[in-house]
Amino acid sequence: MLRVSTIATAVLMSVSLSVATVRGAEKVQGLDKQGKADLKSAGPIAFGPPGVLFVGDSQGASLFAIGVDPGTPAKPAPFKVEGLDAKLAGLLGTKAADILINDVAVQPVTGIAYISASRGRGPDAQAVLATVTAAGKLDLVNLDNVAYAQVTLANAPTPEQKDGRGNSLRQDSITDLHFVEGRVFVAGLSNEGFPSTLRAIEFPFSGPNPGTGVEIYHGAHGAFETKAPVRTFVPFNIGGEPHILAAYQCTPLVTIPVAQLQAGGKVKGRTVAELGNRNRPLDIIAYEKEGRAFLLLANSARGVMKITTDNIDKQEGIEQRVADKAGLPYETIADLKGVEHLDKVGNEFALLLVRTPAGLNLETVPLP
Repeated sequence: MLRVSTIATAVLMSVSLSVATVRGAEKVQGLDKQGKADLKSAGPIAFGPPGVLFVGDSQGASLFAIGVDPGTPAKPAPFKVEGLDAKLAGLLGTKAADILINDVAVQPVTGIAYISASRGRGPDAQAVLATVTAAGKLDLVNLDNVAYAQVTLANAPTPEQKDGRGNSLRQDSITDLHFVEGRVFVAGLSNEGFPSTLRAIEFPFSGPNPGTGVEIYHGAHGAFETKAPVRTFVPFNIGGEPHILAAYQCTPLVTIPVAQLQAGGKVKGRTVAELGNRNRPLDIIAYEKEGRAFLLLANSARGVMKITTDNIDKQEGIEQRVADKAGLPYETIADLKGVEHLDKVGNEFALLLVRTPAGLNLETVPLP
């Protein structure tokens, strides 16, 4: 979120008539290459300037900026696409069990959903990008001849490095990303003394950024930690100042001032909530409703949380062991089950990737 084999390339060519086209992308400032964007994996994705999609390539330890069709303005439309994994598998000539969808992002102007995925599992899986319209039309994004730019994460974990359970650390070199005011904020792991890292990478790319090492207090563990990566985050203003609101495994919610993200430096986050242990945060968005700001957080084991941020600027940082929950209050949205990824569609709806017994569905719901 994988090397493209000759067979996989042939599959892509065989569906060339259904591949999404790219128009005018070569004119976008910052896309300094033309040709094949050789992604080893397609993980977190986010839109930047018009005509640019950022793609995190953990296996290749790189951040790509891909030229995409900027499209034409369209009114947000409701999605109801069932069996998305099976449909994508059909385009790729495989079965749904071989498809892993890694992220979903809505193009702001067109309302088209972009999907990053893997065909196959493990480090040799094929990187896939696709588009889905509200009407359910699914196309592959052809990466063989596009305008693009690439920057390498110079201090990412090596492919051989493992955690205590034998899992690859390289796969977490990029765990989430967002574009804000000329910079791509990238969360993940490095091989530095503080492995948990946030990078603020200028676009157009000017070279590798070593990032800022992040320390947080993990209430469920009763300790300060620097090794666990941010799992998902959202940019958020607190007291008029830009911050990163980051969710970690098990599940601290932490505020990190953007002004303190200095290349090669270290920062200590403020834990403003403990949302419950034995849980993995999957995706998060921020939105406003009736003059108030909320977060919507999808989780592996604790459903979808609606978190109030009314007093986040006054919330005292948690620095002692917490048995289960503390800090900012939240409610669990009982009707939202199986949500693995989400993004905003306009200012009133959320697009959800939902796992059901029959497969993966893509659907919109009103923001709660």
